[in-house]
Amino acid sequence: MLWQALMAARDLGRLHEIASILIRHGFGNMVRRMGLASALERAGRVLHWHAAEEMAHLEPHARVRRALEELGPTFVKLGQILATRVDLFAPEWIAEFSKLEDSAPAVPYPAIHQQLTEDLGAAPEEVFAAFDPQPLAAASIAQVHRARLEDGSEVVVKVRRPGILPIIESDLRWLSRLAEWAETESPELRYFRPQEVVRQFAQSLRHELDFAAECRNAERIAANFVGYSDPDSPPNPPVDDTAGAVIVIPRVYWQWTGERVCVQEYIDGIPGRDLGAVDHAGLDRKILAHRGARAVLKMIVKDGLFHADPHPGNVFYLPGNRIAFIDFGMVGRLTEERRDQLVHLLLGLVQHDPTRVVDVLLDWTSDGVMDESSLTLAIQTFVEQYHGVPLKQLKFGTMFSEIVANLREHRLVLPPDLALLVKAFISLEGMGCELDPDFDMAGEALPLLRDEMAARYTPSALVKRGWRATSEMISLITDLPHDLSRLLRAARRGKLDIHIDVTHLKHVGDQLDGAVNRLAAGLIVAALIIGSSIVMTVAGGPTLLGLPFFGVLGSFCATIGGIWLLRSIRRSNKEDREGKP
Repeated sequence: MLWQALMAARDLGRLHEIASILIRHGFGNMVRRMGLASALERAGRVLHWHAAEEMAHLEPHARVRRALEELGPTFVKLGQILATRVDLFAPEWIAEFSKLEDSAPAVPYPAIHQQLTEDLGAAPEEVFAAFDPQPLAAASIAQVHRARLEDGSEVVVKVRRPGILPIIESDLRWLSRLAEWAETESPELRYFRPQEVVRQFAQSLRHELDFAAECRNAERIAANFVGYSDPDSPPNPPVDDTAGAVIVIPRVYWQWTGERVCVQEYIDGIPGRDLGAVDHAGLDRKILAHRGARAVLKMIVKDGLFHADPHPGNVFYLPGNRIAFIDFGMVGRLTEERRDQLVHLLLGLVQHDPTRVVDVLLDWTSDGVMDESSLTLAIQTFVEQYHGVPLKQLKFGTMFSEIVANLREHRLVLPPDLALLVKAFISLEGMGCELDPDFDMAGEALPLLRDEMAARYTPSALVKRGWRATSEMISLITDLPHDLSRLLRAARRGKLDIHIDVTHLKHVGDQLDGAVNRLAAGLIVAALIIGSSIVMTVAGGPTLLGLPFFGVLGSFCATIGGIWLLRSIRRSNKEDREGKP
């Protein structure tokens, strides 16, 4: 029943392709347990089970990564999301997922031209003074072309790949059912919260497919940097800041931007991966590391809206030691409460306060602490091992990794927004250390954390929080009589419903339903046999080959029904054996 919706014609071909790739990479047992094998074979699709031998020598995480690459753009994006879930997967899995590169062959220009003409309202050659048909880059969802406006401004045109949306929607339907099966039927997979991961992934991917949403993210972050300066630069030779803002976010040209296309300012800078070019251009690596860290920390701690993937591919270095961020398809958002918790956690790590760290982690993972005292002891031991260590020697990336390892050991999972945050911190520190081996992430963060902590206890901030709490309390007290009245009225009418959703009971119900159906069919077959035997002894009536016709007909129907019943029982037993955990 789980795969019934997927047996529609629009998904059957894709489902067969997915099952074949999983078998080829050594996951045939999973295909059987999901019921895909029997469902596809009943639909006339042949699966080749011998193809798994070539992958047998690889580690599971390598086989998963290769399977994701072969499954296409949706699954590559899924792997990139999984690379952010350091709370769910061990380091070797995260390292493997991080190898997934979002690249693909370019779409032929005629197909791009047709779609661009529809979205821009005219041919690109008419809209732009110049348009390069050769893409700058091509990824699984979009490709980027360079163009020039009539006023001479250089821009990039990001175009969604034609026909990608139906493929992604089909894959998301399959993933949703796969996650439902995994969480219901597989105790070892339930820990990874597959339904939550797929929900987060589907939401992130649909936002990424909407280029207008990406541009809105860019503009919100750009607005947060209006008037921003970096007055606390470490002592270094004077820096030329006359070239413009310290942090650059590409300008969006909204008149040509929509769901399938966006036009943004072209950033003519040094890619973050090309450190040799940074040195050749005379830029100061220490200042770049400092400014990049300060900018991302500001996004996280002060603004609550941050670039969730600040790796070198999304960063450019500009003259004057300025930094440009691009690609805001994946952003993280933190509520004010989350930011308060983050400030307390980071201060606890920097100031060696284990109690503060434990309190925040228990708030973050309050849905399932199996042994709170054990977790508390582990975190206290972890924090105390850094007691007396100079601030400059603290590595946030390493510390976060150790904290997350403790959470994994206690089978606790971070909320999705915090998983993105941890990944952003680890990426940020890694990029800072590439620029400057002496990069001090803790030293960069501490002044900002202290300022934010002080800002939360100013008279105006206290009054604001107190007024908000008072308003919420008054609203709760005001609504209480009405809510109680509705509750009592429903109880008097006998309409007070209590809903209990136990997913496993549905599976048991399906099994009972099948058993009852077979029992009913068995009774009918038995009745036909008995009735036919009685009719055979009665003289008169039509005959066939010298035997009473209705007796022969009843015996034939009973034989067909008995054969169907035996096959049904045999198939059910086979599926039960294949579906055992």
